[in-house]
Amino acid sequence: MKFAIAGASGRMGRMLIETVLATPDAKLVGALDLPSSSQIGQDPGAFLGQQTGIKITADLKAGMQDADYLIDFTRPEGTLEHLKMAQELGVKMIIGTTGFTEAQKQELKKASEKIAIVFAPNMSVGVNATFKLLEVAAKILNSGYDIEIVEAHHKHKVDAPSGTALGMGEAITKALGQNLQDVAVYAREGHTGERKPGTIGFATIRGGDIVGDHTVMFCGDGERIEISHKSASRMSYAQGSVRAARFLEAQSRGLFDMQDVLGLKTLKI
Repeated sequence: MKFAIAGASGRMGRMLIETVLATPDAKLVGALDLPSSSQIGQDPGAFLGQQTGIKITADLKAGMQDADYLIDFTRPEGTLEHLKMAQELGVKMIIGTTGFTEAQKQELKKASEKIAIVFAPNMSVGVNATFKLLEVAAKILNSGYDIEIVEAHHKHKVDAPSGTALGMGEAITKALGQNLQDVAVYAREGHTGERKPGTIGFATIRGGDIVGDHTVMFCGDGERIEISHKSASRMSYAQGSVRAARFLEAQSRGLFDMQDVLGLKTLKI
């Protein structure tokens, strides 16, 4: 499997590079970054003391032309630019970028008519197992329980709530036959009045180097059920991305998520 990595000099980019270089049947053939990056022209494996034979570049065509897959955990605007080149070159994409608008998500859907894409708010196998557990819990605790979602990330994260937190909310509302936009409460301040029944509250924490913590609380009278996932490193996201690429080997086009990759949509509990 031949990979190109977007955002190659960032924290997630470097973790992806390390994972690809450590995967026996994978090869790093491209590394992309912004023109302003100080790492342009450098070997993407240098931080590991390895020589890959390629250079980090801002030239999208040069960086992607030898790749089967592009893994992208950057920003929505950058990802959409990469998407255009991926369609031109026939490169499949694994997208972990968050913060897309609904209109931007439609661009991903349209592109999937030409190339195969795995797009997920979180590539971690454990997080996607958590999505399934939340679906089951929501169906069981569908009456008499208030739902709150609390997420914490590092101080450099630019979007809130996190894509994973929103994904958890979507898993719950889908199980309940609802639309997240109709029931989500993203901010509380001042005299808010009593909690409106049936809503889902989101709370956001940003600080330090927290990789990603998510907790969903089902709060009833006299008891509280909590389902949590805590990330100790970005390695799980990188490993999930490679697993997504293996899934795409058999796909020529279409838009998929990690639930498809892991076979969770057909799993009955």
